[in-house]
Amino acid sequence: MLDDLNELRTFQRILALGSLSAAAREMDVSLAVVSKRLATLERRVGARLVNRTTRSLSATAEGEALRLHVDRVLEALDEAEERLAGGQGAVRGLLRVSAPIAFGRIHVAPVAAELVERHAGLDIELKLNDRLVDLTEGRIDVAVRIGPPRDSAAVMRKLADNRRILVASPAYLNRAGRPRTPEETAGHAFLRYDDSAQPWRLEGPDGATAEIETPCRLRADSGNVINDWALAGHGIMLRSQVDVAAELAGGRLEQVLADWQSGPAPVYALFPSARHLSPRVRVFVEALAERLAGL
Repeated sequence: MLDDLNELRTFQRILALGSLSAAAREMDVSLAVVSKRLATLERRVGARLVNRTTRSLSATAEGEALRLHVDRVLEALDEAEERLAGGQGAVRGLLRVSAPIAFGRIHVAPVAAELVERHAGLDIELKLNDRLVDLTEGRIDVAVRIGPPRDSAAVMRKLADNRRILVASPAYLNRAGRPRTPEETAGHAFLRYDDSAQPWRLEGPDGATAEIETPCRLRADSGNVINDWALAGHGIMLRSQVDVAAELAGGRLEQVLADWQSGPAPVYALFPSARHLSPRVRVFVEALAERLAGL
């Protein structure tokens, strides 16, 4: 019977930290104690839970299956303890966050680091990926996304309004000229973060729309690379306002066609609908919303 919480918490921390010695240091016990707890748990379930080599540690298939249940059980116990303490318990536990690569690096990573400094019992695992991630399969507590969410089963909260805008460096615009209308962008150099040949569709004053053809000689599957190219003066890119706010404020980038932008692309936080929002989720979402409101 899996009724020893010390064994379960030790197993969770071993996988979260990636080593037995790191789990021992965090839990302030000896390495021998951690090894014994893991061995006892493996005997209880009748299966090896962790693959160990001299250089790495990973969960076996049985370990990964057990980990899902252990995470839910320990999270439920932590939340129950906090509610019994009057709802004012410390923010603690492991928070798994998914975010787009560029947005995550610029905005989510600083928030995560600040919260870990502020809350001694909180761990954050940040997964940056521009592909949509299944929240339940990926065991994600919060997914931050830009644009209308497609997860019909997810609970969502809008964190900030946002649109995609055309931007380029002052050096590029001084050299190539500043277009005043969508038509005047013809002949400019464009930087694209995809392999599409579709034109960029923009909305302008009084409901006007325009499509900008974007033949380009520089294209990448990394938003960070596109951003670097734009800062270096290689052309015009279409980027989320929230991603280039600092460069615009500092004069390193300049908006092109200031009256034109994409349709709305708000920033959302998504949560698995079946999961109670823990204090760590609420604290993270509030901190990120506060950061975006200050842009």
